[in-house]
Amino acid sequence: MTNPAPTTPQPPALQITQVAPGLHGLRLPLPFQLNHINVWLLEDRMPDGSPAWTLIDTGVASSLTRGIWEQVAGEFLQGWPVRQVIVTHFHPDHIGLADWLCRRFDAPLRMTRTEWLLARMLSLDSSDEIAEAGRRFYGAMGLDDEMLAALTVRGNAYARGVPMVPATFDRLADGVTLRIGDREWTIITSGGHSPEHACLYSADDGVLIAGDMVLPRISPNVSVWPAEPFADPLAEFLGGLARLRTLRADTLVLPSHGSPFSGLQGRIDELTHHHAERLNEAVGFCGEGPRTIAEITRMMFNRALDTHQMSFAAGEALAHLNHLERQGRLVRQRREDGVWLFSRS
Repeated sequence: MTNPAPTTPQPPALQITQVAPGLHGLRLPLPFQLNHINVWLLEDRMPDGSPAWTLIDTGVASSLTRGIWEQVAGEFLQGWPVRQVIVTHFHPDHIGLADWLCRRFDAPLRMTRTEWLLARMLSLDSSDEIAEAGRRFYGAMGLDDEMLAALTVRGNAYARGVPMVPATFDRLADGVTLRIGDREWTIITSGGHSPEHACLYSADDGVLIAGDMVLPRISPNVSVWPAEPFADPLAEFLGGLARLRTLRADTLVLPSHGSPFSGLQGRIDELTHHHAERLNEAVGFCGEGPRTIAEITRMMFNRALDTHQMSFAAGEALAHLNHLERQGRLVRQRREDGVWLFSRS
């Protein structure tokens, strides 16, 4: 008896929605608990005035996602060329197919310098140092042996999700303005969720392409990672939210996950309050005695977590702890076995 030949997953029906004149959202599937990403297709013009497209974000690198993009090219793009591919930040669901799309449509990549450098470095790094840094980092958290083994066996998971990043790019920077079709967009950058995340804001139309900075239903992940274990990304993230809070009250927010929404300032208030609560909970918990990062993670995320979820949850718990240490509200010490302990100062 012979085994049947493997089949390639068939792309689902296109989910493209016009969210504003000349601006369309495409929903792509993700193989995670967060099961989709919204990418954006903007009607644009080539330098000679002929119609074109600008694409913002790409989806993960997979045969399924490539198949959907081929459907888009055949059924939606009307034969217009792609003038540019813009990526908001380096995470695999946003940049995974950037190299393929740029080659497929002969279009340049545009993103911030820090995000490109990090993506390019991580996609090319095949050294053992990444795995060793992960072992030291997660080992200092006090995780149980089973979870520690699961987290440290993965090596450079990023390179598997982002097999290639274009070798050249056009730099986006905070305050830069872009003319895309009939709109002028201003780049607003922020750290926290990623080092130099780019949002695009149209002041005239009151539209914000928010990437992962502001999401309608969930809190964007703000984590510390093995490469920079003492970083304070939460301070950067809260500072970025404060900048976005000054935008028009009637701004239409186009998030990377979830549905477009209004009420930007109210949502920013909710996110700010959420993190203030988490900080106070951590201080209270550590006031009962020295706590490991693993213990604080379980307090913050009181549910079963798989390996993928644990890496984000533990990183987010540490982001709050590092922030509190910077504020002088917690102190850190290292146990004899190398595990970090936090207690109220």
